[in-house]
Amino acid sequence: MHELHFTITEDEDGERLDSALHILVPEFSRSFLQKLIKGGSISLNGNSPKVSTPVRESDEVILNVPDSTVPDIVPENIPLDILYEDDDVLVINKPKNMVVHPAAGHYSGTLVNAVMYHCGSSLSGINGVMRPGIVHRIDKDTTGSVIICKNDISHRSIAAQLKEHSIVRRYYAIVYGVLDDRLTGSDDEFVINKRIGRDKNDRRKMAVVNAPDGKEAITHVKVIERFPASNSGSPHGFREGFTYIECRLETGRTHQIRVHMASIGHPILGDRVYGGCRKSPFAGIDSQVLHAGVLGFIHPVTGKYIETVAPLPDYFKELLGKLGIKGDN
Repeated sequence: MHELHFTITEDEDGERLDSALHILVPEFSRSFLQKLIKGGSISLNGNSPKVSTPVRESDEVILNVPDSTVPDIVPENIPLDILYEDDDVLVINKPKNMVVHPAAGHYSGTLVNAVMYHCGSSLSGINGVMRPGIVHRIDKDTTGSVIICKNDISHRSIAAQLKEHSIVRRYYAIVYGVLDDRLTGSDDEFVINKRIGRDKNDRRKMAVVNAPDGKEAITHVKVIERFPASNSGSPHGFREGFTYIECRLETGRTHQIRVHMASIGHPILGDRVYGGCRKSPFAGIDSQVLHAGVLGFIHPVTGKYIETVAPLPDYFKELLGKLGIKGDN
């Protein structure tokens, strides 16, 4: 048997135990997890739960899983773009198309494989063997800053800052359509405050939901530059305009920026999940144009404020150039 330890986060709060575990360890089927729960191989805060037991944030879950079902996660010598590193934390600029942690179909080539090679045994173990050091994540196709915790003290500190919404996170994106100044106001800034929960029609997606369902989600949006629709004003002659924006997360729900921008009719360029029927007019852009640019946090040991800046990836800068927008941020 092999023990996997997990701490329930805000994303899983209120879910049934089997559903929450399927979110945390998608490599295991829900039926397999239900079998483990019924067989007494899973504990919740030291107790024996039912399959339908609701979980709450900060709950501790231990899975006793047969060794044959736990894949070996092998360290791999994959180059890392390191923005900051010391004995306690590591901040990585994640490239596009890299999965953060292993799951079904992605047991190699992940950020975890790379970090295990780079850090050796110096990683927090709170989230188990599948996610050593991982305290938060960004999507496979989203680029930018990810913080890795090298020990459990750092993990608990950063997790607490995430829970308190005190970590600074600024993202950059290009969205379909030109944001109207009646929405943004004279200062070109506005706030989207809409609750987010699981999509009832597709549990793999998130959606804007009404209270009391879902969780509070707040995104601060700032227009950097608009690119109006034009049939002749650019060499591409786009019929639909675009807007280059900065998003500051006050909360950190799954797919928050993608869901929020889609909810106001301005999905992120290239977003195949939340972009509706829109297709990108740009060759090679088949996933969301979203970059985690700024990450700021209180160091878990020194107490000093640390802020890192992940430069825009080349594809993003090239795209801004095609739109006629200067790509510096």
